[in-house]
Amino acid sequence: MQEVSTSRLRRDLQTLAGDIGERLAGSANEREAADYIAGEFSRAGADVSIEEFPMRERAVNSERMEIYLGDRWESFPASLFSNTPGTDGGTVEAPLVFMESPAEMDRSDLSHLKDKAVLMLGCHIESRPAYRRLIEAGPLFLLMVDIRYPGSTPLADGMFPAYTTGIGAVPMMNVAYQDAWRWRSESAASARLTVAGGMRESVSQNVIADIPGTDPEAGILYMGAHHDTQADSPGADDNATGVLGVLECARLLANRPHRRTLRLISFGCEEQLSVGSAAYVRAHRDEIRQNGKFMFNLDSYGSGLGWNELVVNGPDELVDVIRKSYEPRNIFFRFAANVMPYADHFPFVAAGVPATTWIRYNCTAGRFFHHRPDDDISRVDIPTVADILNAVLPFMADLAERKNLPFPTFIPAAIREGVDEYWDDLFGGWDPRGADLPG
Repeated sequence: MQEVSTSRLRRDLQTLAGDIGERLAGSANEREAADYIAGEFSRAGADVSIEEFPMRERAVNSERMEIYLGDRWESFPASLFSNTPGTDGGTVEAPLVFMESPAEMDRSDLSHLKDKAVLMLGCHIESRPAYRRLIEAGPLFLLMVDIRYPGSTPLADGMFPAYTTGIGAVPMMNVAYQDAWRWRSESAASARLTVAGGMRESVSQNVIADIPGTDPEAGILYMGAHHDTQADSPGADDNATGVLGVLECARLLANRPHRRTLRLISFGCEEQLSVGSAAYVRAHRDEIRQNGKFMFNLDSYGSGLGWNELVVNGPDELVDVIRKSYEPRNIFFRFAANVMPYADHFPFVAAGVPATTWIRYNCTAGRFFHHRPDDDISRVDIPTVADILNAVLPFMADLAERKNLPFPTFIPAAIREGVDEYWDDLFGGWDPRGADLPG
């Protein structure tokens, strides 16, 4: 088949990460990106639709965090977590408590946190009971230290919507590891916070391109990526690169005859825990369970220096098929069979469809520019993206043309329990409101 066009890849990357830039879920910029993607899908010859879904937009006008060091207040950069409130523009101040999480979450009594500014180690709280205990302890606000990246720049991140909707939230700020180290070293006593804005009701969108197959009984193959970004990030690698892949798939495969339907989806609101893909799966659950055969997701695979990692949630035969398809093209992976709920393939796995996410790491923590302002166009190596896509697209075309798929289309029982636990806990299960659960 025809190879991908590096000039088109560069043009799409420039439009998404250069011209549009930050694409926060629910924002006008995210919608602009979605409209661009829909237009490119249409020009490729696919049948295009846009499905909107409700969500909460992070709409912060200003944020200021200060720490009392020695005999004066000093300002430091910080980023409000999505799905947590601001301070209504007022200033809140509290004594600073250093919490040695996650170990200290096992304390039987957290009452000492009440009305305090609590510094915690970690970017997530991956336990509904632990999160509930923390919120019920009544801290005034939280300062979250992303221990994956011990740098001097705060990353942007979010708290799980199902947690904050069902249990509640206080202002949570992402702060830089090196700043937190200094505060501890210099015995910082107090913190104060001013955030104008916060979360507001909005809508995001999934952009869907259908390339119909010749056999309606042969089922559907899904390919996805997400077009939104974290706050203050142009999201060149995370995840404009993924969008480049689905756009090229449409351009090169839309006019090729094939047995199975290819459904290409650019998801919105991934950065709040795959809200867009979860909304799509909930809305199309019956069709996915009856006709869905496989889902291939692309997320952050454009780093020139690094290695490929493929998260595979499906039968063992799927790994063998992927290896046999890619290794002759000198594309190699580190395979991960663990259940990983932090990408858009996961809701499809929850619905019972084998799925993968292709990621490219360049350091043990992932990517050193992850969720930062410097995830710009300079971070993307177009030849690497092209090489990967020139292996991905023939693989998807082959699956679309085969009479019989070379792997069973189910989720093995060995991982099903873990999938269900994550889906119920982190996503709120099949209830689209993300209602609270017992426990």
